[in-house]
Amino acid sequence: MPGAPDISGSDVPALDDLLLDAKLSLPLARKESVSRTDLIRTATASGRPIVAVVAPAGYGKTTLLTAWAAAESRSVGWVSLDRFDDDPVALLTLLAAAFVRATGADPGIIADMRVPSVATLGRAAPRLSSALRATSRPFVLFVDDLHLVGPASSDVLEVVLRGVPSGSQFVAASRTAQPHVASLRARGDVLEFGLEDLALDAEGARQIFREERIDLTADLARAAAVRTEGWPVGMKLAAMIARDTRDPSRVIVGDDRFVADYLYRESFSTLPEATRQFLRRTAVLEHLSDDLCRHVTGDATAPILLRELESANVFLIPEDRTRKWYRYHPLYREFLLDELRRTDPTAMPELHELAASWYEANDSPANAIEHLLQGEDEKRCVVMVTALGLITYQAGEQNTLQRWIASVGDRAVMAHPPLAVLTAWMSVLSGRPLEAERWRSALESMTFDEPPGDGAASFESSRAMLLAAMCASGPAQMLADAHAAVEAEPGWSPWRDFALSMLGEAYLVSGDVQGAAEYYARASDRAAAVGNSDVRTRTDTQRALIHMDAGRWHEAAALLDGALAAVRDHRLADYASAVLTFAAAARMAVHRGDVKEAHRELTRAMRARPVCTWAMPTVAVRSSLCLAKTYWALGDHSTARHLVREIDDLLTYRPHMGVFVTQQSDLKALVTAPGSAGFDGPPLTPAELRLLPYLQTHLTIPEISTRLFLSRNTVSTEVGSIYRKLGASSRSEAVDRAVAVGLLGA
Repeated sequence: MPGAPDISGSDVPALDDLLLDAKLSLPLARKESVSRTDLIRTATASGRPIVAVVAPAGYGKTTLLTAWAAAESRSVGWVSLDRFDDDPVALLTLLAAAFVRATGADPGIIADMRVPSVATLGRAAPRLSSALRATSRPFVLFVDDLHLVGPASSDVLEVVLRGVPSGSQFVAASRTAQPHVASLRARGDVLEFGLEDLALDAEGARQIFREERIDLTADLARAAAVRTEGWPVGMKLAAMIARDTRDPSRVIVGDDRFVADYLYRESFSTLPEATRQFLRRTAVLEHLSDDLCRHVTGDATAPILLRELESANVFLIPEDRTRKWYRYHPLYREFLLDELRRTDPTAMPELHELAASWYEANDSPANAIEHLLQGEDEKRCVVMVTALGLITYQAGEQNTLQRWIASVGDRAVMAHPPLAVLTAWMSVLSGRPLEAERWRSALESMTFDEPPGDGAASFESSRAMLLAAMCASGPAQMLADAHAAVEAEPGWSPWRDFALSMLGEAYLVSGDVQGAAEYYARASDRAAAVGNSDVRTRTDTQRALIHMDAGRWHEAAALLDGALAAVRDHRLADYASAVLTFAAAARMAVHRGDVKEAHRELTRAMRARPVCTWAMPTVAVRSSLCLAKTYWALGDHSTARHLVREIDDLLTYRPHMGVFVTQQSDLKALVTAPGSAGFDGPPLTPAELRLLPYLQTHLTIPEISTRLFLSRNTVSTEVGSIYRKLGASSRSEAVDRAVAVGLLGA
């Protein structure tokens, strides 16, 4: 988010660090009565790089993966997913962290995953794939509960898996079919285990009952296997009930239907009421610890109950080796939640709010928000989303932020104007101009007298900065909005540097270059003081361009070198501000006569263009003007003309852009003058660049159209245009050429 301190290097809060460690820690292998050695041997001997384990809950998928990991001689990485990990950036970060733990790879790969959501498929996923392919240390990467992530996360995973090298394996367990398997199956790269492989037979039934000190006859063992359809959890429940009732025949061949609900109720009903209440109330928690359970239930004996349940209940699973964190078996948790709804239907929102309070007090606000979204305190929820939005955006988890905003709903966003400002910023920065314009229009009539919660001095100041950035009403209003923000934001405000930078932009659009340079310099100094790399990169680039225009190339070079270093060090290559930096670097390379370097920087700029739209027109128009002039200077007149047409489109939506209109008119006259024919084809458009990464996946044209919210005809047309421009006749050839020219890959 513009204007806020860069948090990329900040320390992770202790609790979040513990929860992350639990997700990446190999669970303790329980002593199981039924061995899965044959399946493990089959998988390791297959040589297949991908192993998919797919079966309903209760079939021992986690048990299989845990036993396999414990028996592995290769390096092992482990990821336990939960429903909050359904964000491409979050998933890639977890996979990279597990890979680093397993192989000792460069930890920098983890930070490389934190890119804007628009770049996960085209940049971050190929980067991780390349890192997997390059390692010389054989590894096995296990991922449990893969069904908890959705289509966008599955898309990036498909790209990553292409890098699993020979001798290493990626093993994933899920309740539902894994989307990446279809394309891998055709190439013979995947081994699949399904329900029929995990189901237990009569001998398995006898072993499970024997663990509960009950010997089954051959007939009862066969009956148990048939009645439970080989379902391991069902057999375990039956054995537990038979142990308590001392009558295995009633459980196995009785009149009651042998279903999970019956078995759970039977096992649940034997527990003391205090224990049953503890189980019901803690079922709202994804992860359980002593202190969290004590806070949510109000029961001081929570630590004792957790230990007793772990030793006596098969459905409480340790998440780490220190037994600080636990979770319920998914099926058992579903049952407990149903019990809570049945016995105390009004308790759930309060329990979620208690959990949120605990997480908030323990410096884990993201987990607090996840619980507040399931509670009834809407105001508290929207305030926390507003406060945390900035940090979540900077962490690259834009999908998570967008999910939070969608979960609270437009009505709640409209009722809390600071959150409406944040929502508008998300649309601006992710390249969704129509959505941004809708929120801008709504914000103009809003009022809010309380502190906005995003660090800005007031709602009016926060809104003024957004309106200045969007420049919908021309230079005069932009100047007024930017001045208002600068006057409102005190020296200590985290938004002070952004307000100053917007005033610099306003002066530049108005034609006051000296005023622009002054405020850009002030903004850069303030951004450096608070560590805001995005603002500093953009303002120093603008200062460099001003120096270039005046012929002061040495001063420009120093500023530009710093901006490029910030883009590299803070991984800003896919942000809108980087387009201008790369364009300026290309211009500098042309001045130095380094044509190869100029083309490299031009490619980087063109690749980042999809998020550079008329929603933030000063950056978009300035970048395109610089790019068009540089292409023209290099003799690529076709691309220069294409960019001039794109600027015309930008000015259709934002016609009042001051001196930029005159600059565009002068450039247009140059590139359309008689005798200015050029060579080469036009570049990929921003829309085509958005689509390009999906050509790496197995997705069909209709599926891609669904991902991008476009019609099938539009996608078909854009794919054809991509093929034509890249000189390709197939998807694989288009991808290869895009990688070769730097439009895809790390």
